[in-house]
Amino acid sequence: MTNHSVADHYDSSAENYHLQYDRSLLTDTSRKHPANFFRLQLLVNAFIEKGIKRVIEVGVGEGTPISTLAAAGIETAGFDISHNMVDKCRETLKSKGLRHDNIIWGDVQDPTSYTPLMADGQYDGLMAMGVMPHVRNDIQSLTNMRTMVRPGGSVFIEFRNKLFSLFTFNRYTYEFIMDDLLADVAPKMKKIVGENLKQRLEMDKPTPRVEHDEDADAPGYDAILSKFHNPFEVLEMFEQTGFEDARLLWYHYHPAMPYLTDEDQALFRDEALKLEHEASGWRGMFLCSAFVVEAVKADDGLQY
Repeated sequence: MTNHSVADHYDSSAENYHLQYDRSLLTDTSRKHPANFFRLQLLVNAFIEKGIKRVIEVGVGEGTPISTLAAAGIETAGFDISHNMVDKCRETLKSKGLRHDNIIWGDVQDPTSYTPLMADGQYDGLMAMGVMPHVRNDIQSLTNMRTMVRPGGSVFIEFRNKLFSLFTFNRYTYEFIMDDLLADVAPKMKKIVGENLKQRLEMDKPTPRVEHDEDADAPGYDAILSKFHNPFEVLEMFEQTGFEDARLLWYHYHPAMPYLTDEDQALFRDEALKLEHEASGWRGMFLCSAFVVEAVKADDGLQY
């Protein structure tokens, strides 16, 4: 898929994207689980604890995270590949009496698109939520993000968790075992494994999101480039691109396989909320559908 289709998807999501951060929906089983609420908690706590004063956001979305940081007294700027998201983010900031003229259209894969935001130098911190699943070149995108941050500055970058597929017991489990775990196994052996797995897994789940929930003319999330990442490989990428002290922050816990949600929606939601606060780190590697990497830009002695 092209970057244009990614933009199309988010252009059609701009109006209601804020609901993914809506705390009031945490216990409303009739609405989509607002998992981004917990992601935002992780970010706000980390930025405040580190005393970060100046932040750039890659992929501002409709503006909830950046406006939350700005309201806390942090200087903010950002960009997004979706024109509608840029407009909505500016609207969100303006409605709260916050600066909004430094929110622009930009693509993290094209440094020339966001250079206006670098006029005053590098930032103390960077956040990129929902961006890495949609970029074609991980290393180049991380390298570009690194140049936006001063040496010693912190980044918070979100990824979809590929290891979660080991717990989903659906077509994602099949794909991970066949394409990743058994990548170098002989085709005949893989065929035996594959046929066995298809009898044991919910191969028709989850239903591919080909059409957008709110706009039938726009591509759904599964119709655009939307990659999963292996957290072990991600940590290696951060080291390769000049970051240090990388750690994984887990969120969007699942107390059971996703296809069991409808067995008892209220119980599923209640147990998921408990895990967001109580589960140990290693469980998140398998029970969470997403994670944020917190890392520090190493000081390589170069002046940017």
